[in-house]
Amino acid sequence: MANLPAPDRVEGRNEFTRAKIALCAAVAFIVLLAPPLGAQGSPHVTSVDPQSGSANDTITLTGEHLEKAHVSAVFLSDEKEDHKAVVVSQATDKIVIKVPSVKAGEYNISVQEGNAILIEPFRFTVQ
Repeated sequence: MANLPAPDRVEGRNEFTRAKIALCAAVAFIVLLAPPLGAQGSPHVTSVDPQSGSANDTITLTGEHLEKAHVSAVFLSDEKEDHKAVVVSQATDKIVIKVPSVKAGEYNISVQEGNAILIEPFRFTVQ
């Protein structure tokens, strides 16, 4: 006869295994459904006014969490480069920038948070 564990020991292992599976499932559920911590308080542009202009014109970015603690720079970005804009004024709900000297074309509005450059869902046309 083979050495089989006593039935009560097998049942104890099964209960322990079920408890581990339930704990893992609960942790996975919380991790997957919890909002990302980095997303709380991240800069978010909701409008750009005007949407076109020339070099050295001022444009206003309106949104949330745009203060210096969150946004260290603003860029007009094309497929190849991020062109840094001069920040004229900055508050929690808006940033006023000067359009950098770039060639005519369409540019994404990007903001820098820490080491990351976040491309916002707005384009600005330089004439």
